[in-house]
Amino acid sequence: MDRMHFGEHSSTQFNEALESIRNNLMEMGGLVEKQVVDALQALLHADSDLAQKVLDTEDKVDKLEMLIDEECTRVLALRQPAASDLRLIIAVTKAVSDLERIGDESAKIARMGQQLAEEGESPRGYVEVRHIGNHVRNMLRDTLDAFARFDAKKALSVAAEDNEVDLEYRSAMRSLVTFMMEDPRSITRVLNIIWSLRALERIGDHARNIGEQVIYLVEGKDVRHITVDEIEAKLKK
Repeated sequence: MDRMHFGEHSSTQFNEALESIRNNLMEMGGLVEKQVVDALQALLHADSDLAQKVLDTEDKVDKLEMLIDEECTRVLALRQPAASDLRLIIAVTKAVSDLERIGDESAKIARMGQQLAEEGESPRGYVEVRHIGNHVRNMLRDTLDAFARFDAKKALSVAAEDNEVDLEYRSAMRSLVTFMMEDPRSITRVLNIIWSLRALERIGDHARNIGEQVIYLVEGKDVRHITVDEIEAKLKK
């Protein structure tokens, strides 16, 4: 599937409905991407005002989710799309769910940032947050770009990067748990970092999910719950 197959229907209203769905998805993706960036900055710099901005954006994201769901339902009911258009609607509805959850995870990070601003900075974990945070920001940007361009290859690269994030997350957890055992006085503040890292790891998972929907959209192949190597093999068939 490529751009030449999108928006070429005899019905102008059908074309406009599909274009509106894609535009709203990209708008929602942009809002959620900004939430992730701002949540990270709020945590790293103990910025309560920026953290509140992330929380305030939740309502906009939720409204876009409901709008897109309504648009998709209307297209399914009135147009009965077939083939690539049906895959587009299915992929969009699943991507929207993952984007909403990314927004929720960003809000969790923002709340951890507010707590650390009130209680004092954590003695450990900021390097890990910054590093894994940069990873997941790139993943989210790339998966949204892959959706916009119908780029299965870039979507596959997001899945590969998710594996790296998982490895770094497990390493960071071991290090922080060891530190808390050595210094019990730090437990409360370090736990805020641990929950933030967990939220980042989940954001990476959701970005991968969206990438898998791009592959389904472009190739018509379900690649959920399999390894990157298995995805590559499946795409070669």
